[in-house]
Amino acid sequence: MIRKLLATASVLAAMAAAPASAEDISACLITKTDTNPFFVKMREGATAKAEELGIKLNSYAGKVDGDNETQVAAVETCIANGAKGILITASDTSGIVPTLQQARDAGLLVIALDTPLEPIDAADMTFATDNFLAGELIGKWAAAKLGAEAANAKIAMLDLAVSQPTVGVLRDQGFMKGFGIELGDPNRWGDETDPRIVGHDVTSGNEEGGRKAMENLLAKDPLVNVVYTINEPAAAGAYEALKAIGREKDVLIVSVDGGCPGVDNVASGVIGATSQQYPLLMASKGIEAIAAWAKDGTKPQATDGKDFFDTGVSLVTDNPVDGVESISVEEGKSLCWG
Repeated sequence: MIRKLLATASVLAAMAAAPASAEDISACLITKTDTNPFFVKMREGATAKAEELGIKLNSYAGKVDGDNETQVAAVETCIANGAKGILITASDTSGIVPTLQQARDAGLLVIALDTPLEPIDAADMTFATDNFLAGELIGKWAAAKLGAEAANAKIAMLDLAVSQPTVGVLRDQGFMKGFGIELGDPNRWGDETDPRIVGHDVTSGNEEGGRKAMENLLAKDPLVNVVYTINEPAAAGAYEALKAIGREKDVLIVSVDGGCPGVDNVASGVIGATSQQYPLLMASKGIEAIAAWAKDGTKPQATDGKDFFDTGVSLVTDNPVDGVESISVEEGKSLCWG
């Protein structure tokens, strides 16, 4: 009897010491919204990889872009439920940090997707596009497309949110550098002094926000001829505002994302060029990182020379310019993420 009890105790001790099987692992995905096609595809990528690896995935999203409160509540739920890791695209890149630190203190791996936290090492790793480079590519392309007239450009900047999350700042500042505009504080937008910048307005990254922001900046200067947009839904809204006053054919719009609808808008001339990123890859890599962390405590490594894991970016246009590497719309459609 004693021998049997000892044997049973030995088995229980071994079970407790063994690493969790895939079936025991849960992970959380927390996006800014659940409606933006970018985040829809991110969720699809995370879901597919979680199913492949046998990980239970719970998905959460803010009500609108900028909804930090709902994201905080989601992180707290993930901690309480014993998740092994969290993938997050933060709406408030500094405001969410204390809550994410609670998650890390509780043993969860925290991976930022697309949008770096402030500071970036508030996450265990970031899987993202080089957002500054994404902006720089469309800035260089727009300047080259205008040629000598770039010196007389009137530029509307359609940004993300007044809180200036990192992803919005990086794309904005990259665009201006690429266009040849001297930056102020590279960590903020709106302090540049170049007279070619008509102004900044925010869009919440959606079509209606893009339309309203474009209307506001046209009211400020009706001769705007270049439009930078944080993403392609905002670009679609800007185009509708321009179309309403008959100016859709004489204003150059550039953007970032590279989703299939956005690439279609490049093909139809709504957008001149867009920088394509790869959210499905970001999310699937993030799930793989959580699986490795749960298995043996391995943490993901950054791309050489960078403080994040770079998932790549390509400029998509059918009007290439000298000195700016790009891919065609046809290639963009083959790579786009729906």
